[in-house]
Amino acid sequence: MIEKVDTNQIQNFLEKTPSRLPSSTPVVSGNDADVSVQVDFASFIDAAMQTPKTDSQAIEKAKQLLLSGQLESPENIKQAAENILNLGI
Repeated sequence: MIEKVDTNQIQNFLEKTPSRLPSSTPVVSGNDADVSVQVDFASFIDAAMQTPKTDSQAIEKAKQLLLSGQLESPENIKQAAENILNLGI
């Protein structure tokens, strides 16, 4: 059975706990430096556009094999499990 939680205990605990954020870095005042970052996303976009096209015939064949139950042999299940272990999902 779960007993009722006293919220006062939690509040007292939080008040006694020191802050976990170190404040060793002093705040610099009067520094109006402008920070700008230049990022070129063109290479990422180009890489995304180069993804291989799916073979619709291979997908259709796989669907048919799955629906027919031909892929559910003990050998195929064992091979799939080995591939998951060796190659990951």
